[in-house]
Amino acid sequence: MTGKRGPATEQTTQAILDHWREAVPDDRMAHLVRDAARGLTRALQLRLAEHGVSFGHWSFLRILWARDGITQRDLSVQAGLMEPTTHSAVLRMEELGYVTRRHPEGNRRKLHIYLTEEGRRLEGVLVPLAEEVNRLALEGVPASDVETTRRVLLTMIQQLADDEAAALGQGQRIPSTRALGRRRAGDGS
Repeated sequence: MTGKRGPATEQTTQAILDHWREAVPDDRMAHLVRDAARGLTRALQLRLAEHGVSFGHWSFLRILWARDGITQRDLSVQAGLMEPTTHSAVLRMEELGYVTRRHPEGNRRKLHIYLTEEGRRLEGVLVPLAEEVNRLALEGVPASDVETTRRVLLTMIQQLADDEAAALGQGQRIPSTRALGRRRAGDGS
């Protein structure tokens, strides 16, 4: 992947930077984090696409490279996605030859997901692409700033996870988009 950009990309990049530096220099952290994450994701998507791998499959493969042979439910939880989404992705990944689904010996109840030879091979091909994206994103950033950013983001993640756990512990649920739409329609808003 080269660092060359076309005029449209340069204009888009400049518009984003102008937005942050001039229009909303003190905007919320959530927006900065979202835009940074979007940029990282898009950079990786471009590289993965060169190998015919979707970003969604990348997310599941990363989990399986660390913990091969887990259940679909565990994979869903670790990916932070609903089981039907995971099920569809796993079926497609099976068609592509990245994974197989089978019952572990002595367990006929749950299907576990295992990497195939091809799924394992992809780790050596795809992980360097993610490392390249990280190097590119951090180019010119002092190591001390990177360490501070990591510490701050990990603290934010922990605090938000604690907040979510407390809300869920009080019986709150995150409503689906469909449920929110029904609520709005029902209250006349």
